[in-house]
Amino acid sequence: MNDLDPLSAFASLLTDQGRALLDEVRDTEPAQELAVATRLRREHPAEFVSAALGQARLRQRAVVKFGAADAGRMYFTPNGVEQSTRASVAAYRARRFQELGVRSVADLCCGIGGDAIALARAGIRVLAVDRDPLTAAVARANADALGLGELIEVREADVTEVATAAYDAVFVDPARRGGRGRVFDPEAYSPPLSWAVRTALEAPLAALKIAPGIPHETVPAEAGAEWISDSGDVKEAVLWFGTGGTGLGETGPGEARSGGAGSVCATLLPGPRTLVGRGLPDPQVRPLGRYLYEPDGAVIRAHLVAEVAEELDGGGLIDETIAYITADSLKDSPYATAYEITDQLPFSVKKLKALLRERGVGVLTVKKRGSAVEPEELRRKVKPQGPNSATVFLTRVKGAPTMLLGHPAPA
Repeated sequence: MNDLDPLSAFASLLTDQGRALLDEVRDTEPAQELAVATRLRREHPAEFVSAALGQARLRQRAVVKFGAADAGRMYFTPNGVEQSTRASVAAYRARRFQELGVRSVADLCCGIGGDAIALARAGIRVLAVDRDPLTAAVARANADALGLGELIEVREADVTEVATAAYDAVFVDPARRGGRGRVFDPEAYSPPLSWAVRTALEAPLAALKIAPGIPHETVPAEAGAEWISDSGDVKEAVLWFGTGGTGLGETGPGEARSGGAGSVCATLLPGPRTLVGRGLPDPQVRPLGRYLYEPDGAVIRAHLVAEVAEELDGGGLIDETIAYITADSLKDSPYATAYEITDQLPFSVKKLKALLRERGVGVLTVKKRGSAVEPEELRRKVKPQGPNSATVFLTRVKGAPTMLLGHPAPA
């Protein structure tokens, strides 16, 4: 077992001996790794021990995406942990496919199989394709480890050479990282977005996962675009093809379903709650009111701030370039977090420090939009002390650098 290549090292972990070693090192803390490795190398080849400890480390990192139960049984690669879809987002998308009547999906660029797992758990048959031998082997092991091997066929192949006509839908998740890190040009994706779009247009129904920062003008006219956040963190954007006018989101009161060509929406998880764009003009700038609303990141990325402002009584922007909404009255919105503003002052560290001392603020949350000041830098300078808490917004009000002090409004 000397000088194992990565694929052989991974295969060794799938043996009975490998699984036993993984169980033994499962809870190893980073500070313990050297001592544990030294002890285990007395009984096992060094490459075998390194592979097990590396996999244990990846499983610990994957808990935040997949939960402890699944992460403890699954297998990962470093890129797989980084790039895989969060389980809650994959499950949401799988339900969308299920509601659209999809029974089979060609999952192209499947990675370690996160989306394939969610689709299979929704009762959908999956062809999962990846060209990297190790990644494909990991995806296959994950399907077996979670008891989904009968629904998931993993194929090691170039996705551009795979026939998908036999499947109800296509899902494509192009690689958006290269040797130098994150790739921002959609045509530098692997495969390029243009290829993914052509493939989607040939399928009865398709979804393409893309980076949430994609410019709106690059969204194909044939697609509906959906931005998704989970617990306030923007996770991805998805282009939907062939859905007609249905299929995006479980709607709440006053909300409409969408998904057809040219539609735009923001979906917030958990929930889900989906806000559909209505083509509203940008809100007017108005004087600061008693309340400040911070729209969810998916709402901002989808350019749907106007739709949120319209729901609020007299809602408007504090600055034409800043996505903060202000209003005089408090109204609950699932798409924005409300804060009650107690103080407005021009940007001045000295004045803020004096005000925080006067209020006895020791726990300070710093938010910024339209400001170059780093939150940690400001926190160090003002040195908050005391029993109370507050939130400060570093922003602009009608073009002027401003600090707004307040606290989360009661629900």
